[in-house]
Amino acid sequence: MTTTTSAADVGGTGPLAARLARAGQRLRQADRAHPWMLDTAVTALVFLMFCLPDLLDHGDAGEGDGDGPHRFHFAFVQLPLAAMLALQAGLVLPLLWRRRRPMAAFVAIAVVFVLQWSMGAALRADVALFIALYSLALHGQLRRLPWACAVMASGMVLVAVRVSPAVSVWDALFFLLSTATAALAVGLMVRTRRAQLAGLRERAARLETERDQRIRLATATERARVAREMHDIVGHNLAVIITLADAGSYATDTAPERGKEALQLIGDTGRTALGELRRVLGVLREASDGARRTPELSPQPGLADIETLCDGVRTAGLEIVYRTVGEVDALDRGVQLAVYRIVQEALTNTLKHAGAGTRVTLSVVRDERLVIRIRDNGPAGHTGPWNEEGHGLVGMRERAALYGGTVSAGPAADGGWVVEAALDLTPQGGTR
Repeated sequence: MTTTTSAADVGGTGPLAARLARAGQRLRQADRAHPWMLDTAVTALVFLMFCLPDLLDHGDAGEGDGDGPHRFHFAFVQLPLAAMLALQAGLVLPLLWRRRRPMAAFVAIAVVFVLQWSMGAALRADVALFIALYSLALHGQLRRLPWACAVMASGMVLVAVRVSPAVSVWDALFFLLSTATAALAVGLMVRTRRAQLAGLRERAARLETERDQRIRLATATERARVAREMHDIVGHNLAVIITLADAGSYATDTAPERGKEALQLIGDTGRTALGELRRVLGVLREASDGARRTPELSPQPGLADIETLCDGVRTAGLEIVYRTVGEVDALDRGVQLAVYRIVQEALTNTLKHAGAGTRVTLSVVRDERLVIRIRDNGPAGHTGPWNEEGHGLVGMRERAALYGGTVSAGPAADGGWVVEAALDLTPQGGTR
C-alpha cells in the first residue's frame, strides 16, 4: 500500500498550524465581540504569574542564608503587604486599557515603576512596563514612541544603579535595554504585519469591487448588443411578414396565385429570420455540461447583402432604388455591418409607417466620410416613428457613434421622410 504525505504534514506541522490558525481566528472574533475580555485575561495572567509569587514569598522574605533565590534581597527594601499590593495594582491595573489608551497606560505604569525603584523595592510585576511598551508600539501613535523610549531608558538606568551592589551596571543595562528593545521590536513588527494585511485586504476588496463592476458593465454592454441585434432581426423580418400577410389576405379573393406567392415569401422570410436568430442565440447558449457548444456561424451581413435586403423588402411592396458611390466594398467589416443595420432599420420603419407602394431612394456614398441616405416619398401625413426615442433610432445612433458618426431623421422639404447617417472613416483609415 502506498501512502502520500505532503510537506506540510511532515512532523505534524500542517494540522498543528491549521489548528493554531483556527484558534487565532476564534480568538480574534471573540476579541471583536468582547474587547474587554482579552485585556482582562492579560491582566489576570500577569497577576497570577508575577504578582502572586511576590505575595506568597512576602511572609518568608527574611529567611535564607544568602544563597539561592533570596541572595539579592539585601539590595532591596522589604515593603509592607499593603504597600506591595498598592504598587502591584498601580503596575498591573493600567493594562486593562493598554489598547484603548496605550500612552496613558504606559505613563501610569512608568510613574509607579519609578516610584517603586526610587523606594528601593523590586517586584516581579515590573514586567508590566515592558508589556505597556509593547502595546504602545503596537497600538499607540508613533510620534509619541521616542518619548516613551526615553522614559524607558531612564527607568532602566535607575534599575541598573539600584542593583549595582549585586550586578555590574553595564551588565544590568545590557539585559534591561535588550529586553526593552525586544518588546519594542515585537510591537513594531506586529503593527507592520497588521498594516500589510489590512492593505492586502483593502486591495483585494477593491479588486473584487472593480471585477464586479467590470462584469456588470460587460453584461450590460452584451445585453444591449444582443437587444440591438434581436431588434434589427426580428423587427425587420416581422414587418416584412406582416406586410406580405396583409397583401396575401387581400389578394386571396382577387388573385389566388398572388396570395400563394405571398405565403411562400412569408415562409422564406420566416426561415431567414429563424436562421439569424439561431446564429445570435447559438453564440450565447452553453451546453448543460458547462462546455460551450459550437454554433453554426455565418458571416455578419455587409454592404454586399444590402441588395438582397432590398429584394426582400421589394417583395413586400416597396419600390427601392439603390446606388453606391466610391470604394464601399473595401470598408471595414464592422463599418459594413453598421451600414447594413442602419439601412435595415430605416427600410423597416418605412415599410411599417409609409406602407406598400412607397418609393425609396437609398444611397451609400464614400468620400472623406461615409454617408448613408434613405429617402421615401411617403404620404403627406407620414411622420415616421422618429418622434419617439425607440430602440430603432437609439440603435442606429449607437452604431453610428461607434465610428464617430451621427444620425438624423425628419420630414423632407418636399414631402416624405429622410434618414441620413454620416460615419467618420478616419480611425479605420489611420490603422491601415
